[in-house]
Amino acid sequence: MTLLVFNSGSSSLKFGLFRQGGPNNGSVLCKGIVRGIGGEQGRCDWQGSDAVKEHFALHAAQPGEAATQLVAWLQDRQPAWMRELQGLGHRVVHGGEAFSAPARIDEAVAQHLERLSRLAPLHNPPALQVMRAARVALGPDVPMVAVFDTAFFHGLPEHARRYALPAEWEGVQRLRRYGFHGIAHRYLYERYAELSGADAHASRVVTLQLGQGCSMAAVRGAVPLDTSMGMTPLEGLVMATRCGDVDPGLLLSLMIERGFTAEALHDALNHRAGLLGLSGASADMKELLRLQPRHAGAALAIDVFCHRARKYLGAYFAVLEGADAVVFGGGIGENAPVIRERICQGLQWCGLAIDRAANGAALGAEARISTASSAVAAYVIPVDEESIIARETRRTLNLA
Repeated sequence: MTLLVFNSGSSSLKFGLFRQGGPNNGSVLCKGIVRGIGGEQGRCDWQGSDAVKEHFALHAAQPGEAATQLVAWLQDRQPAWMRELQGLGHRVVHGGEAFSAPARIDEAVAQHLERLSRLAPLHNPPALQVMRAARVALGPDVPMVAVFDTAFFHGLPEHARRYALPAEWEGVQRLRRYGFHGIAHRYLYERYAELSGADAHASRVVTLQLGQGCSMAAVRGAVPLDTSMGMTPLEGLVMATRCGDVDPGLLLSLMIERGFTAEALHDALNHRAGLLGLSGASADMKELLRLQPRHAGAALAIDVFCHRARKYLGAYFAVLEGADAVVFGGGIGENAPVIRERICQGLQWCGLAIDRAANGAALGAEARISTASSAVAAYVIPVDEESIIARETRRTLNLA
């Protein structure tokens, strides 16, 4: 039997086709990503079980259209495996208070996720588009499962998830920190334990998921104690176009003194802030690193990005009462050695020392990047959310 996984973003769609059961349980038949959705240069980069990388043009105006084309391509490319398809797993960013575990998708679940879209406007709407397109393309007999980013953080300690707000507000809506990137943080923690041989039930690890969206988590014994994102994915680290931490008084000032509407703030903080807002040039860290020597805005954006991440890293060492490891994942975390080095700079006093040569050589591959004598290990681990989504989909559907 096979399982298909869709991991949707605002302008990209990752996918994986997994063979399940038998001696090759969990093997990957095909995986890849559609980039440039909504643009003129859309393409699909993919690789099969032989790991040979290929690509083809795929133009889609929105993620649902990309999903429709991917299903058709897979049915043409892998017809036998698609005929054995027994389930489809979707990554969903915000599950709110209702979803603390994966859920089989029906219309009631879809409607609930629709209501949560305002809390994750860059992510839940594309995921819903993909769900609906997949339902049409595959028919009603293929069950679908939602696997939630927020589920990993559902049990955050009360003191870590609560905001210091008036008590009477709590009755209107659960105003709490949900945390996001939970599938990625879980993968980083579990894979670190596998690579290092550390005790997964006792290790203290800070995980950094640094990409278009950025977040950090403090995890002890596979249980998260804190995370940088909050009720929405806006809180915490500086991101590509999202602001991260900002004084609420600043936002009130913009509304009161300058007449900003809630809608205008919502758009600016999600789409025009972060690295793009600081630099005035680009939201892409690779481009900012290229511009940095001659562009003050690019240099400032990188400085703020690294300072914010280093501040959270130090805080999470305190939350964990020390750390065994720091693990980097995500597009920036996996491919930008200079950013990793700057985030860890000056932390030798707490036992973290980066090996410059090992760090420089670690590009998109698993590697230890700390020195042999470093008391706190540092690793780069490419994130594989799709494998966890496939595993959770299989478990939810009770497939052998």
